[in-house]
Formats: sequence, structure tokens, C-alpha cells
Amino acid sequence: MINACRDFLDLAETHSRRWQRALQYEREQRTHLEETIEQLAKQHNSLERAWREAPTLASTTPIAPTINKEGSERLLKEEASDDEDTEYFDAMEDSPAFITVTATESTQHRRSQSNLSGASGGQSSDWNQDNHMSPSYNDVCGKELQPRRQRRTHVPDKPNYSLNLWSIMKNCIGKELSKIPMPVNFNEPLSMLQRLTEDLEYHELLDKAARCDSSLEQMCLVAAFSVSSYSTTVHRTAKPFNPLLGETYELDRLEEFGYRSLCEQVSHHPPAAAHHVISQRGWTLWQEITIASKFRGKYLSIMPLGAIHLQFHNTGNHYVWRKVTSTVHNIIVGKLWIDQSGDIEIVNHRTKETCQLKFSPYSYFSRDVPRKVTGVVADSGGHAHYILSGTWDDKIESAKIVQSSRGGSGSEGKQKTVYQTLSPKLLWKKYPLPENAENMYYFSALALTLNETEEGVGMTDSRLRPDQRLMEDGRWDEANSEKQRLEEKQRAVRRRREAEASDALDEGREYEGYQPLWFHQRRDSVTGETNFVYKGGYWESKERQDWSMCPDIF
Repeated sequence: MINACRDFLDLAETHSRRWQRALQYEREQRTHLEETIEQLAKQHNSLERAWREAPTLASTTPIAPTINKEGSERLLKEEASDDEDTEYFDAMEDSPAFITVTATESTQHRRSQSNLSGASGGQSSDWNQDNHMSPSYNDVCGKELQPRRQRRTHVPDKPNYSLNLWSIMKNCIGKELSKIPMPVNFNEPLSMLQRLTEDLEYHELLDKAARCDSSLEQMCLVAAFSVSSYSTTVHRTAKPFNPLLGETYELDRLEEFGYRSLCEQVSHHPPAAAHHVISQRGWTLWQEITIASKFRGKYLSIMPLGAIHLQFHNTGNHYVWRKVTSTVHNIIVGKLWIDQSGDIEIVNHRTKETCQLKFSPYSYFSRDVPRKVTGVVADSGGHAHYILSGTWDDKIESAKIVQSSRGGSGSEGKQKTVYQTLSPKLLWKKYPLPENAENMYYFSALALTLNETEEGVGMTDSRLRPDQRLMEDGRWDEANSEKQRLEEKQRAVRRRREAEASDALDEGREYEGYQPLWFHQRRDSVTGETNFVYKGGYWESKERQDWSMCPDIF
């Protein structure tokens, strides 16, 4: 018996030693794998930086290489990667790649006789030549636009807290992002309502558009405005706070810039926000945006759903467009970076004029400038009048077409269109970031002011949200605790509503459910969609300082 026990112990010890060696080998392999992944990530980032810097260096050379003494040529042909469509506009049937050739002086004199010079939306003017839309994109028309209040120019520096994103996200693959509980460590101290308000950073483009005589010229500025809303996202990899149901955000710049903006979270699942802006300078903008997002393992896709409406008071021109998909790359390893890709079709529903914009996805194999945007503005008959080009993080230019013709066939046998244009003119250029922006969440000058405390706002305003305020102040542990409290409070209210709805159903009564305070659902006469629009009353309540109707959400 004793010998049998000894043999068993010896056998157990042998297996134990083998198991320990196997564990040691596994640890060594895991360490080697982690080092390999880290090394590959560094190589990836080095290649990415080198590739991104290469087009920048190339852009210092003239865009239009000289063909002869009088003219120059610019190629705007899409060179897509191997796995992407090489057709210039995916949204346009039989849309060819095109070439633009800058017109000579003699051609400019002849263009007045061309039938392309007539704009369907109004009397044609020599827009680019007259500098009707000059590069003074931050022009202020008189003293009335000068700010009357000193706004803040900085927020507390972001604390250097480290947290492993993968440890949280690995169990969330394929889930809706809004349903994933996230600590504030991955947030920026702004809500999604405030991020939505950031679309107004370049509101002066709409002020200029309201003064345009031609609707085609107006379309170019509207297109530039639609692109400008992405310029703040290039470095903004942090996630904004998900608004609570009933949360609002106002931006009152009536005295400074002539507009007032109001956002309200009208639905929680799916998350949806309604936005309304009215300007004394001749335009009204409204939208309802629902954010659909999916984590795919290597990247995160953010798909804004819903239409953006813009109407000019003098002409009744009514523009509608939708946002493109945003993608956050390098979720697992490497430095996070954001790309915008897809197509935007802007339609003027009064004149039936259109603008087709193409946001080219970033590709290692493309020689194009990163973040490239190209577009064509056409009249109701489909005749092109303007070419748009630039990048969504820097600038957009327009060039007026004076003549078009069919060129040779492309690589896939499709015929190209050759557009002869005037010299391009700047429509929009991004403002430089404030000093020390890299330590302030890469906020723009407008974003720095959005969470600034302000007297007289509604009780549900994002500025009053305690977890967001604590995070901005650098008190992240307290902010996480407060965030959990607010979310549990919201869940308790939702459970109570569900119980009330169940009781009403059992008793045969109708249950209205949650209704937003400042917006109501209406069917849009242009798109035929049912969405939330502003019903009025907010600014009157602010004037009276009567917020008794506001729910207690904080």
C-alpha cells in the first residue's frame, strides 16, 4: 500500500512538473505574442504617419500642373482601393469619373454665350470671378456680429488616467453602443446634444448663403456647410455623454450671431435627438438624428440616421441631406483615429437642384489626399454647374464649369466627362484649434464654450448635468459614481412607465407614454417621414423664467 502511494505521489509530481512547464511555455508564448502585437502596432502607426505625411508634402506643389501657357489641368478621378468601387459617385447611376481643365482667359470671354451659364435658380452671375463667395470665410458683417460677452477659452486639462478599452469592449462585440455601460474615462465632457450643436460652428456659411441671388451658388455654400460639421471630429476620439431622456441643450447666440439653437433628447432606446435653429439672418435649420452604432472588433461604426432640413426665408429654398458614416479605427491596438466615408446627396426641393458629395474612405493603397471630398452641383435637368473639392478636415473649394465634353474611356471602359472650369475659389476653411487643444480633448473654440455655466437655462440643460460637470473638473471617480446614479434613476422611471402602460392595457385604457416637452411628431411634407419638430414655447419660458413643466432628471 505504501509503495502504491509513493508511486501515485511520484506520478502526480511528474504531471505537476509537466503542467508547470506547460504553463510557463504558455506564458512565454503569450508574452512573445503581446510583444509582437505591440511591435506591429508601432510599425502600423509609423507607416500610417509616413503615409499621411506623404500627401501633405505633395500638396505643397501646385494642384494644377501646367499643360500650356494658358491653361492647367486638375485630375479629380477617384482612385479607389482594390476592395472598393472605383466609380466616382456610388449614388449616381452611370456616373463617370471626370477631369477638370481650368479655362483660359479667352474661354472665359466665350462662356457668356454658353448655355451652361444660365442657372435655373436665378439670374446667373460671374460668381467666382466677382469673388461673390470670397475666401473671407470668417468675415463679420459689421460690429453687430462682435461677441458682447467674453466666452471662456479653456477647460481644465484632461487627467492622465489609463484604462484598457479592450477589457471593457471585448464582451460587447455586435452590441448597440448606447446599451454598453461605459465609464467616463472614455468620454469627453460634452453631451451628444452639445456635439450636435457643434454643427453650427460655421454658421456664417448659411448667413452668406441667405444673401445669394442664385440658388446654385447657394447650394455650393450649403454643401460646404454640410462638410464643415465633420471638421471637429478629426481628433475627437472620445465619446460624448449619452443624453438622458428629456435632457435639453440651448445655445443662445441671438445677440452675437443672430441665431438660437435648441436640442432635446426625445427618445432613449433608440437614442434620438431633435434639433431646431432659427436665425435672424434668413434661415431655419432642423433635424432629428438617431445614432445607430455597432462595435465590430477592430473598429466602431457610427451611423447617424435622419434628415437635416434647411430653409431660407426669402426664397423658400428647402434643402435636405443626410450624414455619412463615421468609423473609429484601432479599437484593439494602435492609436485611435476617425474616418468619414460615404455619399451625401443634397436636394433643393423647390428647384430640384442637387449636389452629390463623395467622402472617400482612407486607404493605404490610394495616392489621394486623405479625407478627400469631391462633389458636383447640378441643376434640375442634371447639367453640372460647379465642381467642389477639398477635405472634410481642412477646406472646400468650388470651381464654376464653363464647358463640358466627353473624354476617353477609363480603366473600366467607362467614358469620362471633361469639365472646363474657372479657377477654384475657397468656400470654407477650418479655424485653427486653440492653444493647448491636445490637452483639452481637442475642443474647438466653440466646443470650449458649450459647457460653460450660464444663467437662466432650463432645468434639464446639459450644463447642469452633474456627472458631466464633475468629469470636466477632473473628478472622474466621483463622475463615475454620479453617472451610475443618474442612469439608475432613469431606469427606475422607465420601469414605472412600463408598469403604468401594463396597468392601462389590463384596464382597457389608452396610455399616451412619454412625450417630449418642446418637440412633437409631425409628418414632413417634403420627405414624407414622420419626425420630431419644434412646437414652440421654450424661449418664451426662458423669458418668464418659468421651468415648472420640466421633469426632474438630474
